Amino acid sequence: MPELLLELFSEEIPARMQAKAADDLRRMVTDKLVAEGLVYEGAKAFATPRRLALTVHGIPARQPDLKTERRGPKIGAPDVAVQGFLKATGLKSLDEAKIQRDPKGDFYIGLIEKPGRDAIEVLAEILPVIIRTFPWPKSMRWGARSGKPGSLSWVRPLHAITATFGLETEEPDVVKFEVDGIETGQTTYGHRFMAPAAISVRRFEDYEAKLKAAKVILDPQARKDIIFADAKELTFAQGLELVEDQVLLDEVSGLVEWPVVMMGSFEAEYLAIPEEVIRATIRNNQKCFVVRDAKTGKLTNKFVLTANIEAPDGGKTIVAGNERVIRPRLSDAKFFYETDLKTKLEDRLPKFEQIVFHEKLGTQAERIKRIERLAAEIAPLVGADIAKAERAAHLVKADLLTEVVGEFPEVQGLMGKYYALAQGEDASVAAACEEHYKPQGPADRVPTDPISVAVALADKTDTLVGFWAINEKPTGSKDPYALRRAALGVIRLIAENNLRLSLMKVAASALAGLSVKSADAEKLPSDLLAFFADRLKVQLREQGARHDLVDAVFALGGQDDLLMIIRRVEALGKFLESDDGKNLLAGIKRASNILGIEEKKDKRSFDGAPEAALYGLGEEKALAKAIGEVTAEASAAVAKEDFAAAMSAMAKLRPPVDAFFEKVRVNDDDAKVRENRLKLLNEIRSATRAVADFSKIQD
Repeated sequence: MPELLLELFSEEIPARMQAKAADDLRRMVTDKLVAEGLVYEGAKAFATPRRLALTVHGIPARQPDLKTERRGPKIGAPDVAVQGFLKATGLKSLDEAKIQRDPKGDFYIGLIEKPGRDAIEVLAEILPVIIRTFPWPKSMRWGARSGKPGSLSWVRPLHAITATFGLETEEPDVVKFEVDGIETGQTTYGHRFMAPAAISVRRFEDYEAKLKAAKVILDPQARKDIIFADAKELTFAQGLELVEDQVLLDEVSGLVEWPVVMMGSFEAEYLAIPEEVIRATIRNNQKCFVVRDAKTGKLTNKFVLTANIEAPDGGKTIVAGNERVIRPRLSDAKFFYETDLKTKLEDRLPKFEQIVFHEKLGTQAERIKRIERLAAEIAPLVGADIAKAERAAHLVKADLLTEVVGEFPEVQGLMGKYYALAQGEDASVAAACEEHYKPQGPADRVPTDPISVAVALADKTDTLVGFWAINEKPTGSKDPYALRRAALGVIRLIAENNLRLSLMKVAASALAGLSVKSADAEKLPSDLLAFFADRLKVQLREQGARHDLVDAVFALGGQDDLLMIIRRVEALGKFLESDDGKNLLAGIKRASNILGIEEKKDKRSFDGAPEAALYGLGEEKALAKAIGEVTAEASAAVAKEDFAAAMSAMAKLRPPVDAFFEKVRVNDDDAKVRENRLKLLNEIRSATRAVADFSKIQD
């Protein structure tokens, strides 16, 4: 079957836009093909700094013929309606129409036959529309073509469009169209410097091979593999080790079409700067990788760069140019670092009095005081020294005002640790300066030092409570203050450190420290707790656990100890995986369903203890006895926080529940017996609530 080759050749496309642009091109073209009835076999898109390319194979040579029926007017309708129907369907007379019988009357039905078109004709129609409507995040218009002002909006000036379509065994045809004066053809261009001449291409296999011969590696992944492998080999040969950086690798591969890896160096004196600052300087300014000593793990004064050309001098000039740029950048970084060391962290804090955190939540200075107070309250709950927690909370934001963090925001917190250690702070206090921001994502590590944990919880709780108090909650996909991330951070801090905390009390304490008062201050802690429940569901779902079990535990009310909730959910999940658990759940659901129906019918609930004197069957007596024993045993186990034992106790209900439903008719003819049996069913529901609300559990 035929294959489409499309290339859009332009000036340099920003590296950060290339992957999405390639995906958008593939999606837009294939969606249009399918909409036109041209179902394809496969498609793949590519991007280099100067081109977007797409190949779609297995496209039918022609659209299928379409036959559709159109309902017309009733028989005997006015002539105007009949003529409109004939014109719309292309029928010459009503004799060519069918008649459809209908209770509302008989209607004319017209059969419209639309012959399919050649696929190349369809492509010539849809491709220019896609190019003109391409969703670049930023685009531009440029000079006139053929005396007419340019109208195309593209990321950078578009120079050529290659579009061919045909079978592998035949010479392909050009898909003929033009966009803003650019006519399609079979001509592309190789590497800007090493092979700039025009290249005539036919289909994808030919296109990719000719580009490679012209010093262009089309596939971004292939460029990444070359850069990574060559960089590893180059550093290994010198007894060094590449500091891997996937994000930088993705970016660098989008800056070159023919990657050539080289190594440069800088003066060893700059190694006195913190390694993270060296890396940020070299990475941000020159897009280069840093290198460490394989034995010591320390950074060396070497770096790896990726050129886009095989230079005649072996790259000496390119390396020297990069070194000339990196040296002054490192010199600036060294100056910033040494300047920062001259001012103590606490001496920077008065400036925060003039910096607003949020117009409704006060200044950064006010926020720091709130975090200090909250950290001191949390400290004894997590085994942290109160004085150290207060000291850490006092200093953790100070590095935001330093020169290095101003230049490289990504090292905030980390620089606070370095500066705290340099001025002789306790190691735990210094560590908290870095770690109080953690965890910042699911892959980020969780602090374990009690001081860091106390300050991190205080920082995140203050953020959550503050924005909840001013009604700036996340909505839908919008979360400008990263409150979901903060809540997940609190959950991970508690769970992975096995902490026993009352979230309601911590939230209430944080709320008490706010100068702004919430209109719903009493409801805020419980409202925030519901938000934590939703985040906990997300966390458990990512771990492969059932989120409905969280609902079942939270439905009991008064549950704000996240660690105990998680443990109860884990025990409940294991129980429901067993046969006893599955069958008991089915019995409880059956009891709840019967109760729900009868309560609705009688417009009353069946609370209260059943009367033993009304038990007429052995199965009733056995169930009542089992409920009493299980309730006591499960409640005692829950009180000891032994949730596995509580589940084992629940399992003892299975045989009498099964026997009850097998032998006992709940809706007995005797009204008193019926009421008593419904109360017994309610006892089942009440007994299991010692562990969870089973009605919230999905089958």
